[in-house]
Amino acid sequence: MTHDPDNPNDHPEHKGADVVHLSAVRAGRHPYQPLEDEQTASQDGPVLEGTLLRVDQPGGQRSDWRTELEEKARTRRPVIPLWLRSRAEAQETLRWVGKHYVHVAGFQITRVPLYAGRLAFRSPRGLARLVAGMVRWTFDLEGEPVRLSAVQKADPESYLKLSRQRDSRVRLRVSLLLLALITLLLVALVVANATSPQQWGALAVALAVLGALGAPPDRPLINRAVLPTNVEKLTSDIVVRALTSISVSGINAKNPEIRFVAPITRDGPGWRADLDLPYGVTVADVLDKRDRLASALRRPIGCIWPEGNPAIHEGRLILWVGDKDLSKTTVRFALAKAASHDVFKGAPFGNDPRGRAITVPLIQHNVLIGSQPGQGKTAAVRTLAGSAAMDPTAELWIHELKGTGDLDPLEKNCHRYVSGIEDPAIAYAADSLTLLRKEVMRRAAALKSLPADLCPDKRVTRQIADKRSIGLHPLVAIFDECQNLFAHAEYGQQSGEDAEFIIKLGRALGVVLILATQRPDKRSLPTGVSANVSIRFCLRVGGQTENDMILGTSSYQNGIRATTFVPEADAGIGYLVGATPVPKVVRTAYLDTPATQLIADRAYALRKALGTLSGHALGEQPEASMPAFDLLADVLAVVPPSEPKVWNEVVVDRLTELRPEVYGPWASLEGGAKTAQLTTALKPYGVRTGQVWGAIGEGGKGANRMGIVRDDVSAALTERDRSRGSGAAS
Repeated sequence: MTHDPDNPNDHPEHKGADVVHLSAVRAGRHPYQPLEDEQTASQDGPVLEGTLLRVDQPGGQRSDWRTELEEKARTRRPVIPLWLRSRAEAQETLRWVGKHYVHVAGFQITRVPLYAGRLAFRSPRGLARLVAGMVRWTFDLEGEPVRLSAVQKADPESYLKLSRQRDSRVRLRVSLLLLALITLLLVALVVANATSPQQWGALAVALAVLGALGAPPDRPLINRAVLPTNVEKLTSDIVVRALTSISVSGINAKNPEIRFVAPITRDGPGWRADLDLPYGVTVADVLDKRDRLASALRRPIGCIWPEGNPAIHEGRLILWVGDKDLSKTTVRFALAKAASHDVFKGAPFGNDPRGRAITVPLIQHNVLIGSQPGQGKTAAVRTLAGSAAMDPTAELWIHELKGTGDLDPLEKNCHRYVSGIEDPAIAYAADSLTLLRKEVMRRAAALKSLPADLCPDKRVTRQIADKRSIGLHPLVAIFDECQNLFAHAEYGQQSGEDAEFIIKLGRALGVVLILATQRPDKRSLPTGVSANVSIRFCLRVGGQTENDMILGTSSYQNGIRATTFVPEADAGIGYLVGATPVPKVVRTAYLDTPATQLIADRAYALRKALGTLSGHALGEQPEASMPAFDLLADVLAVVPPSEPKVWNEVVVDRLTELRPEVYGPWASLEGGAKTAQLTTALKPYGVRTGQVWGAIGEGGKGANRMGIVRDDVSAALTERDRSRGSGAAS
């Protein structure tokens, strides 16, 4: 036998083994499999230019296990349901469950006579059904069709087997039936000799059993206490069908690429679906078509509330579908029956679509409310004003510049109050802003003088506010229809500057400014005011400009659109920004005039008992505001160009000589408070104070003290006048 020396597999020592090429083995050990282009190139010849780079690593995705644990910890679902973690929500849920079952029990108890009559009426039919059933069971009539089938098939063996089985069954069942009849006879004899109540009880049991047996299958004995809702259960198929039918760019109907990140569950009075939209699609794209989404889900638009979760990514959609239209609900004011309230805990404002209570923090914040006429703006103001009134330590200034008296019930609790649209009312409101500006400067000096252990964070706390002698109690100033003030030809410009000053500095000093307008534009709502307010509530508005004037720049672009609310139907519903970690749709609590009057009466009794009524509430005449003055011009007047740098205390003394009725209170301050007063007053104009060299009188000893640079004041005055000129021109 011969072998081919050129064929390695034909060698006698290699019988039963495979011989492979060394290059193929090396290629198999390489971590990357060769690309098709590489194989083709190696066959065609050497690659002359260019380099093939593999971008994707082979195998599954590998990530750090600690990162995965952190991600899971961030998205894990709570062990205790959310409604049990909140005492208020738990009480509300238990209250609802209790009311529900009390209603069901009462409904059924009142219908016991009706149910008894039905049972008695159906008992003859039940007796007939019982007798017929016993006969069929005793004589095995249910097996007769099977036996007849054996006869028809001419199968004697099967028939005989079935007949013997039937005979054995009948013998046993007849015996059992006789035993049951004897037992019933004995029971009847016992009942016949029993007392009358026992006989009636036995008859009732018999009628109940027979009546239940005689009930028609389509007519149940017991009526429903609560009719079932016709709300369709939310499923993934329904959600995907709805999202693919609203014509959102990036959602393909054939391959939508929508991923659900959690099971669809009940969340309050509705269904919640958490999902990731396709790549490149944002929640804002869906919010823009909320009306179409409502149509696709076959629900009223007031039941459909999609929102995003930017903490995850811009494509994470939380779709909440309520059982009831939010516009058809009425939210009860949380303080309607409260004995008192603490504004440091915020103001109960309303509910979100899921029925969760929303509280607006007041201390450390200012509030801006805007909407078209008739959308519930004044009701929102009443809610905040009622909360402030229920705190007897809070000083209340109310200016209702529409002249309809919507806030008149609260007048007797106010330190300052005006209602009207005429020039005297506008002048009164402008005077209030001037006084508030003065109050802010006084509070700044008072706060600065407090010891560090009492005021470590340099802001007003409840402990400080309770010390009435310090004068740092909460002060809530409300200006409803503020556009009539800011757009006024005589008082508007100065009022805007005063409001901006108060908003910037007053929040840490216990001064809260609440502004409400139905005409949000540049002229009626100064930019400096709208840009610095921390909490915003926008009900229905007409366009993107008005939306962003109230809710902040780019809000419309980010999907926070109060333009989607239906006029009048969605009155009282708006977007709340700044009071919660993410913007929320809120239905405000509703307070009509009688309800507001009841709250005002309780608030008045509280304030009278504690002795905190003041000003207008005691019938005092309005406090005269300080005369009009220009701080920057006054500083330049008392600091000549020959003095480039001057100490603060020297400037304050000179200002007091210039206008004692204005700057006199500054000079009466002691120590560093006098210096701090000028620093605080100049800060809104961008003028900074610092250490400057100077001396008292000629030949006095020089020293470094807190002071100003005259050129900084002059530059600030020039910039302010230039801004006023450009604003007037526009």
